[in-house]
Amino acid sequence: MSSLRSIELGLIDDVFRGDSGKGWVLDFSNRTFKEFFARELNVDIDAPQYAKDGDSKGKRFRCFLAQVDDTTAAKTLRVFWEQREALRGAHIPDPMPRAGGQIAALITRLEGGGGFAPQNVVAAPLLDNIDFLTLRDRLTAIRDQDPHKRGYDFERFLTEVFEAFSLSPREPFRLIGEQIDGSFELANETYLVEAKWLNRRVGAAELHTFQGKVDQKAAWARGVFISFQGFTAEGLHAFGRAKRVIGMEGRDIYDALDRNIGIDQVIARKIRHAAETGEVFGPVSQLFP
Repeated sequence: MSSLRSIELGLIDDVFRGDSGKGWVLDFSNRTFKEFFARELNVDIDAPQYAKDGDSKGKRFRCFLAQVDDTTAAKTLRVFWEQREALRGAHIPDPMPRAGGQIAALITRLEGGGGFAPQNVVAAPLLDNIDFLTLRDRLTAIRDQDPHKRGYDFERFLTEVFEAFSLSPREPFRLIGEQIDGSFELANETYLVEAKWLNRRVGAAELHTFQGKVDQKAAWARGVFISFQGFTAEGLHAFGRAKRVIGMEGRDIYDALDRNIGIDQVIARKIRHAAETGEVFGPVSQLFP
């Protein structure tokens, strides 16, 4: 059982309460809440022992933190804080400006007790049967195809990958000219997608054009630009910082699949990197060293 006190559990409730009110945790749905615990912590948050005080996400979250050891509680708070900050964005004022220091101090206290074997942790069942290596090899095969076939295969590949990682494409990605347009959801946020498979790196002009598309949508819309061949350093510099667009290259997808890292995790980490640094692009090799 963790050493969290009632006043600390109350603070956690306030910091991680979602916009929808009491009983929510951030903006998770029941499905994404379960998947986040499974992917980030290998925990089955739907286990009956975590619903002793009620079945809402907030009550299960609190019950879990109270039951597990201090080391597991600290790790849980760390990944949920990262998710909170990724969702909030770089330029949105924190409604609880002291929360960062309070949660950091709480994590430090919990970790200070030394390492212990996990207690009262129910391991998550496999969420799905994703064949990472097969997806990786399909991506490699696309690279060597002629441009016309490559575009359509990349379109199907992205649709399959985003569905596999429960990113809920609102409609299949559409091939238009030399680019693929679509959208997906992550943590109840909508992301517009543009993907290009050019035999060159993408520069500032394409990024500015996509930023213009994002700007024409709702103020909270974000964009993910996927360039199969990556981006030029000059283009990223000219495009600037603090945009509502993040970049992903073919190498990112390959490295993630090669290392069994979920594409949903990659996007969440890129969002956090952009929020902290203002940089549009951070490679997987840097974000997951």
